[in-house]
Amino acid sequence: MSFRKVNIIILVLAVALFLLVLHHNFLGLSSLLRNEVSDSGIVGFQPIDFVPNVPRQAVDGREEEIPVIIAASEDRLGGAIAAINSIQHNTRSNVMFYIVTLNGTADHLRSWLSSSTLKNIRYKIVNFDTKLLEGKVKEDPNQGESIKPLTFARFYLPVLVPSAKKAIYMDDDVIVQGDILALYNTPLKPGHAAAFSEDCDSASTKVVIRGAGNQYNYIGYLDYKKERIRKLSMKASTCSFNPGVFVANLTEWKKQNITNQLEKWMKLNVEEGLYSRTLAGSTTTPPLLIVFYQQHSTIDPMWNVRHLGSSAGKRYSPQFVKAAKLLHWNGHFKPWGRTASYSEIWEKWYIPDPTGKFSLIRRHMEISNIK
Repeated sequence: MSFRKVNIIILVLAVALFLLVLHHNFLGLSSLLRNEVSDSGIVGFQPIDFVPNVPRQAVDGREEEIPVIIAASEDRLGGAIAAINSIQHNTRSNVMFYIVTLNGTADHLRSWLSSSTLKNIRYKIVNFDTKLLEGKVKEDPNQGESIKPLTFARFYLPVLVPSAKKAIYMDDDVIVQGDILALYNTPLKPGHAAAFSEDCDSASTKVVIRGAGNQYNYIGYLDYKKERIRKLSMKASTCSFNPGVFVANLTEWKKQNITNQLEKWMKLNVEEGLYSRTLAGSTTTPPLLIVFYQQHSTIDPMWNVRHLGSSAGKRYSPQFVKAAKLLHWNGHFKPWGRTASYSEIWEKWYIPDPTGKFSLIRRHMEISNIK
């Protein structure tokens, strides 16, 4: 074999080796990019940490990621943990949890997740900067949620998940019994930035409450005596919707500047007091009702079966509760508290706090019945 042929063979082998190394590095980079979410430098939301574990082989980069946003406050952290656990165990989809919290809660949340069956979930902890709400929230001692900043995280979804085209938001007092993929695939009409469960037509309302009056209409949330509200020409009898669970089209959300619109009405309420004095629910609902008036799609009512946190929840039959895709303990009585309906279902998904900071509140009689 000539010297020239030897050189050619060596050159070919070197090129092949180089291409092999390059291919290996490319695969490693692709995997890293799939598992990591770029940190956002936008003021108000600072990423704290991210755990890129991928527990299922089905997550290979070709399956669409399902962003699920949950706010986790310190005093309700057990609720968020149970909700996440129920979602994770009822789907094989590529779910990414965006857990919005305050800096003081991050370490507690991280330790809870890392020491439980949830240690392999994919998640990102994001800090909510309360300065975002300055001048936009009126502190009213009669409305406890008005001074709880994390309830407003749902207004800032495009900032939380800047690269996503679609996302799911849900409160921490829920349990998911269906595959979250079905909720994510909720069809939204053209031009609609979100899909909610309406109060008047929902399965919850039909089963539990009839003739509820203003509590489930716009007049229950907005003060129609105010000229600014009257000028909107929104019918007071219009059915309200529940913002505790919804699917958002973030492309439309950004296109329509929904966040800016919501902030506008928050500021106007501080200045003029536009919300109803007998507010029939969360203080986050009124601005959403205004911005999405006749401009929202609907989710399957079985994906937000509500009122389990009130006395009305006791009217549900066990068969109906079992058939529900998502159970929502909205109301004063939470499933980690004392008198909530069907709290035993919630407790199946609850993971005890390894730090002991969060514990279930039960009456002596209830404790003896827990198995």
